[in-house]
Amino acid sequence: MINTGSLGVTWITFACCLFSVITYNSRNAYCSHAANAKVYMEQDRQYWIENGKEKVTEKLKYVNKRGVAKNIIMFLGDGMSVTTLTASRIYKGQMEKRSGENEYLSFEKFPFVGMSKTYCVDKQVSDSACTATAYLTGVKANYETIGLSASVMLNDCPGSVMPNNRTQSIADWSMAKGKAVGLVTTTRVTHASPSGLYAHSANRDWESDAELAKAANLTDVTQCEDIAKQLITRSPGMDIKVILGGGREMFFLNDTIHNGSRTDMDLVAFWKNDKVKRFGKDKSAYIENREQLLNIDPSKTDYLLGLFEKSHMKFHLNANANLQPTLTEMTKKAIEVLKKEKNGFFLFVEGGLIDAAHHKTMARLALDETVEFSKAVQQAVDMTSEDDTLIVVTSDHSHTMMMAGYPVRGNDVLSLSGSQGSDNLPYTTLSYANGPENQKSDANCGREDLSKVDTSNPYFTYPKLVPLQFETHGGEDVMVFARGPWAHLFSGNYEQNMIPLTMGFAAGVGPAANLNGGPAAFTSAGLSTTTASSPLTILTSVLLMTAVIRRVCL
Repeated sequence: MINTGSLGVTWITFACCLFSVITYNSRNAYCSHAANAKVYMEQDRQYWIENGKEKVTEKLKYVNKRGVAKNIIMFLGDGMSVTTLTASRIYKGQMEKRSGENEYLSFEKFPFVGMSKTYCVDKQVSDSACTATAYLTGVKANYETIGLSASVMLNDCPGSVMPNNRTQSIADWSMAKGKAVGLVTTTRVTHASPSGLYAHSANRDWESDAELAKAANLTDVTQCEDIAKQLITRSPGMDIKVILGGGREMFFLNDTIHNGSRTDMDLVAFWKNDKVKRFGKDKSAYIENREQLLNIDPSKTDYLLGLFEKSHMKFHLNANANLQPTLTEMTKKAIEVLKKEKNGFFLFVEGGLIDAAHHKTMARLALDETVEFSKAVQQAVDMTSEDDTLIVVTSDHSHTMMMAGYPVRGNDVLSLSGSQGSDNLPYTTLSYANGPENQKSDANCGREDLSKVDTSNPYFTYPKLVPLQFETHGGEDVMVFARGPWAHLFSGNYEQNMIPLTMGFAAGVGPAANLNGGPAAFTSAGLSTTTASSPLTILTSVLLMTAVIRRVCL
């Protein structure tokens, strides 16, 4: 039995000692700062030494968190390659009248970083369907297939309905443990990335029954259901509590004012009736514009369906801000609705138009969408606690955009590099390995003189080497950033399918939930139920940390 009197004295003693340590070191830190008050510039050797010491100090302060991840938020920057990250952070800084090279996107400040391998089972360079299956279900799949093992090839409808060929997603795992699930995207909610959360389809393009019917000459389509129908009428889709994005045409009939593409049923009407029947009136809401989203009362809304465009949502630089919500606004509302859940939630958020812009080689739009994506991540950071919420930020695949030449520091990353090719014509800092052939050439079939082109136009298409209808994906690894419980497990280089298994491990859901050494041995407060630290242990840790920091900083 614990002696509460003696424990109280111990805590009081610990508090007094801790106060003394903080006071002493604060005083000495101030003196040290005052004694070294010189301001260094980048040209000074010591500037970089001090900069490095500061980063080391930050890392020393971070302690691996091993508690339960009550909530998980996965952010997916579709097509967000390493080059996209670099160029976007520069673009962000330059929009704010700085040179930009030393800027950070919000998630680049996360304490743990890794890289994932993005290939499909049958392709070196992946698409957004096989990758969604990997990072949402833990199983690598074939090119352009969703929620299926690699036993199912493209367009194999009969194979896609066999139970042993179907994968379960982290949405299934989370719901099985009583957690809520949400989905936010700037693409159609039936597009490849989000559909990995709930659908099983032998072709990512079978988003509506009309699209499925077009494949009748390829397979027996009578055995399959389209992706939109799976979202609204099948588990786990019908139990997803927040669905926000584009794609109205996939849900409405083709003879209505909504100008839908369906021939069988009105899925929005089905969704409304289903929620009233199962949960009663005034518990759900269907919306179509920004004002309606902002007016949603999350305390009274348990199910929210928002379809803001007929197809994909518009690029941020081209959107009507009064009609279309931003990714940040959608993310904020989704968290407000989901955080009521006592068992926590899983939220998937996709910045999907990064990819759409790259396919058109419109680099300015791609970078701007990445900055908007970064804002949404920061919104989630601001609304959650690192102690109980794991946030993972990654991409599904790369793109062929490259950053080259030798532009001077602070040069507009979206403009000319300041150098010329051997043909005596300038070239842009950013270009693509392939893409749509719509660049003008001179009379001798040479390159266009880009000094006569307005590269500030958001729709300027950047130079490319190989002419194609659309720019393709890239095959290199992509970054993974993580913060929160068990975030340190996302360090290193690994297969993309490890991501959902690791997230599930951190939350105690899915196939990896019960691995030895996992969060099952910990309370929701993040402390081991058998090894809670004593005041003396904490004081010792504080003293040791203080000594290390003083040694590094002074």
